[in-house]
Amino acid sequence: MSSASVDFAAVSENVSKIRQRILAAGGNATQLIAVTKGFGIDAIEAATSANCDGIGENYSQELLKKYSKDGSFLGEKAKRLPVHFIGQLQSNKIPGLLEVVNYWQTIDRVSVITQLSKSRQASAPEIFVQVNSTGEQSKGGCAPREVEGLCIAATQAGLVVVGLMTIGPTNGSIQECEKAFRGVRKMADNLGLAQCSMGMSDDFESAVGCGSTIVRVGSGIFGARPTSARASEIT
Repeated sequence: MSSASVDFAAVSENVSKIRQRILAAGGNATQLIAVTKGFGIDAIEAATSANCDGIGENYSQELLKKYSKDGSFLGEKAKRLPVHFIGQLQSNKIPGLLEVVNYWQTIDRVSVITQLSKSRQASAPEIFVQVNSTGEQSKGGCAPREVEGLCIAATQAGLVVVGLMTIGPTNGSIQECEKAFRGVRKMADNLGLAQCSMGMSDDFESAVGCGSTIVRVGSGIFGARPTSARASEIT
């Protein structure tokens, strides 16, 4: 697992500035998820110290290594920052992640819903349905027309659908970002879902202005990700 040293003071300062920007954009209750992909356990510790609202991880193997019994950053699931899985998810990796993940943000097909339902433990998994709001083939997520059906399927399978998640356009203008974010917020409202996970380091203010309740920020908190960090691990 690639990692880089983290400056705790810089992380605290960055989190404070991001919080101020979120507030200025109208996000009085917006949660800040620190994306620790490519960084080591010290990034989780720094995010915890800076009072972030959760940890976001993209890669199953990296996540499990950070929270393994051999790692130095343990703690009962209920006593640490919630872990949001935000990467592309393969069904066969789900059973091993159940002890670590609190929220599954990238549910976009029935096969994943089925595996989560089969593997679930005492509590029902809490999920976000990921929407491909831009139509880009490089992005995960279901088509907007499939969202309601997936939410129904997940509920019938015993999962708890808490909201929708999307990724803004890769090279889009502010107007294109806002169009995508407003569309997902409207879908969530129509489905009676309170949560929308929208916005990353480069576009979180636009997302907050469009009704995002959760933003996922990595480089804006920790700085540039290590160049050796894996960009495309199969999760």
